[in-house]
Amino acid sequence: MRPASRTLAEAASRAEETLAELPEPERRTPPERELAGQAKNAVRALRSRFLAAHADTVYDRLTEGRTKELRLPELAYAAAAEFPGLAPTPEQISAERARPQAAKEGREIDQGIFFGALLRSPLAGPHLVEAMLRPTRRALDLLPRFERTGELDLGSVLLERRDEAAHVTMCRDDCLNAEDDAQVEDMETAVDLALLHPDVRVGVLRGGPMSHPRYLNRRVFSAGINLKSLQAGRISLVDFLLRRELGYINKLVRGVRVDHDRSWLTRTVEKPWVAAVDTFAIGGGAQLLLVFDRVVAGEDAYLSLPAAQEGIVPGAANFRLGRFAGGRTSRQLILWGRRIRATEPDARLFIDEVADPRELDALVESSVERLTGQAVVTNRRMLNLAEEPRDAFRAYMAEFAVQQAVRLYSEDVLGKVGRFTEARA
Repeated sequence: MRPASRTLAEAASRAEETLAELPEPERRTPPERELAGQAKNAVRALRSRFLAAHADTVYDRLTEGRTKELRLPELAYAAAAEFPGLAPTPEQISAERARPQAAKEGREIDQGIFFGALLRSPLAGPHLVEAMLRPTRRALDLLPRFERTGELDLGSVLLERRDEAAHVTMCRDDCLNAEDDAQVEDMETAVDLALLHPDVRVGVLRGGPMSHPRYLNRRVFSAGINLKSLQAGRISLVDFLLRRELGYINKLVRGVRVDHDRSWLTRTVEKPWVAAVDTFAIGGGAQLLLVFDRVVAGEDAYLSLPAAQEGIVPGAANFRLGRFAGGRTSRQLILWGRRIRATEPDARLFIDEVADPRELDALVESSVERLTGQAVVTNRRMLNLAEEPRDAFRAYMAEFAVQQAVRLYSEDVLGKVGRFTEARA
């Protein structure tokens, strides 16, 4: 592997020299952009070939023979230090984060290539997915306080224990609960805490009241990805798009992996989850509904997955949606931008029960009561095993890592985020 690693490092160094001689990305002429693209693509091709041959060796080196469990950023930066040219350095990513999306070099594409290769591997991939099921350090630090007080304000999320239920309330009233890196951090912390608390048996997710003039004092579930943050360059591949899927959403499905007294039976602590949808679930909000055990909604609510219009891949929705809605409805939602109202017949593919918005509290309470049954956790585990095999999920995420990274820097996305920002303001 050493000759190949040295060749990659030398090629990456030459590409960096080429980029350094050019103006900043937003000031380049068309010929200069073409030259930069050629330099980057040549190294990316070499990087892809190197990882196709050596992904397992690289991963074993970084994790000491798979005895260490590294989360995504730790792994990416360890690779940059151990194998120069294989992945962007922390300094390079930090410099990128200081720029608007349209003014970046697109170094996250290189991270996508790296994680795509690792996830594709039948040795490295499962180990990485399992590592991401571990609770975050922040959650472990906050757990004693949550057990003592029963409530936490995490910033963009409120967490409260009411009897046997942990209520997670998304409270980004400034942006209609549109997700960004910070909210993904808070959501994973909240999910970890709900799963770790010994007296919690069911989790509930709902949006809080909004301050936006159009929805003043109304609850809103989620407006999806925060397009203003994307335009400003503050939506990251690793800390948002990959962490979201491999972190808290995967934990909603498979639980959090900790050592516990029944580890011989299952490696994770799992609990059923209820989603209560007020007003709308757009994009990432609609994606979330696909992993909940019960979904209730107000009669005035709707859901949509405007991925094709935004130009990005809607997380793992393409992977999960077909089993809920079939191929034709999935294409209508993702490719055509169809909006489904809670009162339409097709809404029953995603929503279990619809009622007057004033009755949602009662629906949530009755759902929690039904899901505290002794056999619920075992049966949801078996349902998830049949519906979403781990290897199938991993294979999807391997391709997603690369495709979504490229989409983030595609010309149509860079043009559309500005228009979507204006439309949603």
